[in-house]
Amino acid sequence: MDLGLRGRTALVTGGSQGIGFAVAEEFAREGVNLHLAARTKMDLERAKKTLSETYGVEVAIHAVDLSDRAKRDALAHDCAGVDILVNNAGAVPGGDIFAVDEDTWRATWELKQFGYVGITRIVYREMCRRRRGVIINIVGTGGIVTSADYICGGLNNRALIQFTYSLGGASVRYGVRVCGVNPGATETQRLKGLRAKREANAGDAEAFRRELFAKYAYGRPAHAREISGMVAFLASDRASYISGTMMTVDGGAVARGGTL
Repeated sequence: MDLGLRGRTALVTGGSQGIGFAVAEEFAREGVNLHLAARTKMDLERAKKTLSETYGVEVAIHAVDLSDRAKRDALAHDCAGVDILVNNAGAVPGGDIFAVDEDTWRATWELKQFGYVGITRIVYREMCRRRRGVIINIVGTGGIVTSADYICGGLNNRALIQFTYSLGGASVRYGVRVCGVNPGATETQRLKGLRAKREANAGDAEAFRRELFAKYAYGRPAHAREISGMVAFLASDRASYISGTMMTVDGGAVARGGTL
């Protein structure tokens, strides 16, 4: 489907793998030129090669630690002229209040919460000046499902959901839309790693896996492309009346009582 995005430019943080790469590929398929930011240069170079050679779009890569405020601000200033910003970088560890120590808690918030807010502050100002642009925050259902075993991530996500609601409600007066996506469990390398650890601690790994997958819609986690398709739609003019809200893509998990 042609979403009318051809020729626009997007910055995708955490864009070298997982949901971020799926979003970047979705945009590239629509003819969007890209800025990809992530920590690891090798992963970024691999993503750039794939996207530029397959789809013929321009891809600029930025190897940067987004928890470093100075580097994060420099990236945002360099990319302030983009049409679309997708905040996606930042994985928050699971565990209860005793498992996540204060240093880890602060570090993950610096990357995800302050990363989203810091980059948005700079890019949003320029979008308001031009009176056009779309900002999409990839957050997660941990912000709407209560779990003591994901307490750091749940609080982080809930704050970013509120951030999206608040900014997106006001942004339309400047011609800018701000909205977000809450993915449920999505089959990425991160999810596979977390699942492997839980399987290793289970008495019967195969039984654990069967029980876990039975909780998912269609007996599986989401594919990353099922998240990226929603992001591309929200970035397009077909979603021109959508702002200040979150789209949950979780196969109905929250409606069934929630699963992380």
